[in-house]
Amino acid sequence: MPTQLQKLFLHLAWADAEVLQALRSAAGSEPRALTYFAHVLAAEHVWLARIRGELARMAVWPVLSLDECAVAAADSADAFSAIVSDANTDALQRSIPYVNSAGRAFTSTLEDILLHVALHGAYHRGQVSIFVRDGGGIPAPTDYIGFARGVPAATTHRDSPPA
Repeated sequence: MPTQLQKLFLHLAWADAEVLQALRSAAGSEPRALTYFAHVLAAEHVWLARIRGELARMAVWPVLSLDECAVAAADSADAFSAIVSDANTDALQRSIPYVNSAGRAFTSTLEDILLHVALHGAYHRGQVSIFVRDGGGIPAPTDYIGFARGVPAATTHRDSPPA
């Protein structure tokens, strides 16, 4: 049975794929949808580089095509899956030094970084959903419970009153 952390990253991979599919279906949607989704994927890449002690090859706010997003999402899913599958209590408490995008040095535990990555993506995927809807498209429902139960959450349409 997967751990809670493994479930979060299974959800992350699923949610990134769902958003990518929604963006492909919403051609001509509000441009910020792709901008913010590219940021989600770039942040995943940047944090992976920090975990590995490498330099990131992608800016935090890159300009990516949908095809480039697909490659980045697949790479992140594979890498995070490997990290969380091997993460025991000691590994999760490992200190990881890094320099943030503003040039400040920090040290965080692997566990805190992983939780940040999962929460950061959820936050921005919500913004992507708003942008997709504003552009006339149908956003991907990426709530965790929809992933966990295998049935997406209900969505409202532009004309529907808020629930």
